[in-house]
Formats: sequence, structure tokens, C-alpha cells
Amino acid sequence: MSVRSRLGAALDRLEPPPRAVDWSLLAFVSAEVVTGLVSFTVGVPAGWPLFWLHRALGLAIVALLAWKLARVRHRLTDPTLWRRSTALSVLTLVAALGALSTGIVWVFGLDVRISYWTLLSVHVGFGLVLLPLVVAHASTRFRLPRRVDFERRRTALRYTVLLGAGAATYRLQQGINDLLGTAGSDRRFTGSQPREGEGNGSFPITSWVADDPDPIDRDDYRLRVDGLVSDPIELTADELAAGHETEALLDCTSGWYTVQEWGGIRVGDLLDAAGGTAAGDPDRGPAYVRFTSVTGYRWSLPLDEAEDALLATHVGGDRLSHGHGAPARLVAPGRRGFQWVKWVTRVEVRSEYDVGQWVVTLISGFD
Repeated sequence: MSVRSRLGAALDRLEPPPRAVDWSLLAFVSAEVVTGLVSFTVGVPAGWPLFWLHRALGLAIVALLAWKLARVRHRLTDPTLWRRSTALSVLTLVAALGALSTGIVWVFGLDVRISYWTLLSVHVGFGLVLLPLVVAHASTRFRLPRRVDFERRRTALRYTVLLGAGAATYRLQQGINDLLGTAGSDRRFTGSQPREGEGNGSFPITSWVADDPDPIDRDDYRLRVDGLVSDPIELTADELAAGHETEALLDCTSGWYTVQEWGGIRVGDLLDAAGGTAAGDPDRGPAYVRFTSVTGYRWSLPLDEAEDALLATHVGGDRLSHGHGAPARLVAPGRRGFQWVKWVTRVEVRSEYDVGQWVVTLISGFD
């Protein structure tokens, strides 16, 4: 038997039953969306297993999709077999191929902008569209799985091999990138690629969803520090430039990162200037510091973390440009870029976690 025949026979033995393939596609796509969205909040190296799982799941989906297409290709190629649901099937296939291809190309280091979006942003868009399409597609041919479709020992072996092969393929790809010195060889564990240089012009201007305010007049600007503080205060832009500097890595979810020297004022010093917090009372429970933008966008940090964060007015020795958040933006080491709030106009100490900030990230900036 030839090597090709042996490989084909091995793949045939690995292939799950049809219903298992269908349900696995739904489960794996759902897991891809969840791990992808959660990864947006992970900025420290200890979170690398989540990114590896996301990539392994994606490569396993390639195999599941291949088995699925091998089984149903005659329905797509024979016009006499087309039904109303066929258009939905084709649309789902397009979204799946779009998500997989953009993800694979990005991993190999290709950095292409499509209008305002990086290739990684396009990948995220395909993924978000894919999940409801897969759910809708599954509903057109809904069949409950049978026990025989997921026989324990054989099923566990199949999916262990699938995920293991996905992780091994990704590791092999990393080795190829390192060997060839491609753009993908200097990525962070998050997949972000470096942007070199110092100051405003060395890294892209990005905004979350619809945030795009007019430039803020420095003379009119005021930062209010209030909430659970003893003596709420308002500060001008000049009063924020306290000269404290820190080197921090900004990792943007659109797929790039930069290491810069940021200058401004420590949030802990801001709170001290407001008379200190009243959040240390054990009866109040945990405390958070919420940073709110002129657009209404906001994010909160636990008090201990916030005190060591920076409200930056300068980057790389340059005064922040409007696009990068002037007069002041949050610098939160270990957090992803969307959590570094721009155009901060209010710092508020609170006793409760702000659940609503997740909603605001999707609607801020819309009039």
C-alpha cells in the first residue's frame, strides 16, 4: 500500500460519524468565538495557553470542515439538489473559509490593511458572523446526536488527535517563521506584531468601535477625580504633566504592539491629591477605579492595580497627539489596548465592579 493510501486510510479511521462532525463543528466554532473574545482581555504571558487552544481549535475545524465537505459536496455541485437552505449553507461556508484563511495568513505574518481594518480585525469579523450562521445552518437539518456517534474511547482518541495535531501544526508553523525570519517570527504570544520607534508617529492610531471625538481644547480641559475620595478635585492638562515616566507595552487587539516610554502622573498620586480614598474601609468591600472618556467609553481597574497605573500626557518624549488620547490617556501595563482609555475626563473611585462597561464598549461614540 502506498504512503498516500495509508494516509487516506488513517484519516478515514479518524473521521467521526456524520452527526458527530456536525455537532463538533458547532461546538468548536462556539469555543473559537469564546476563546477569541476572552483573549482580548489577556495581556500577560501567563495567558498563552488560551491562545494556543484557540489556534488548535481553528486547525481542528479545518479537518472537520474537510470531512463535512467531502460528505455534502454533491449537494453543492449539483444544481438539481439545491434547496432554500443551500444558500445558507454556501454563506456559512464562505464565512468559515474567510475566518480560517485570514487567521492562517495572519499567523504566517502577513499584515494587510483592508480599508480601516487589519487582517486580524477581518478575521474577528468573519468569526463573529460565522457562529450565528452555523447555528442557523444546524437548525435546518437538526438531528440529535446518538450515543453511538460519541462512543467514549474512540471519540476521546479522535478529538485528542485532532487538537494535538492542531497544536503541533501551529508549533511547526512557528518554527518555519523563525527559520525564514518572516514577519510572524517576532510576534507576541497574543499574535500581535511589533511597531518600532518612539513617540506618536511610531504606532497606529486606533479607536474602539465608534469612538472618534473632536480634538479637546487644552485650555478648556478638566480632569475630575471623585467618587470615594475625601476631597474631589479638578485638574488642568498642565497639572497632569507631573513628569512621572514608565516604560510599558501597549498590545492592541487589532494585531500590533509597541513598547514606549510614557510620561504623566501616577493614578495613586492623583488619588492622594484628592485626599486619599475612602475605599480602604473593610465594610465597603473591594474597590475599583473607573476611567471615563469624553466619548462615554469607560473601563475599571481594581484599586491596587489602578494606583500603579499612569495617566499619560506624553509618549516617547512627545506630547500625546489627539489620535493617541490627548490630553490624557490611561496606561495600564498588562492590559490590552482597548482597556487603555483615551481622552480621560473623569477618574472615579467606586465600591462596585462596573458591569455596564462591557456594554459601553460597543455603543460609545454613537450619537
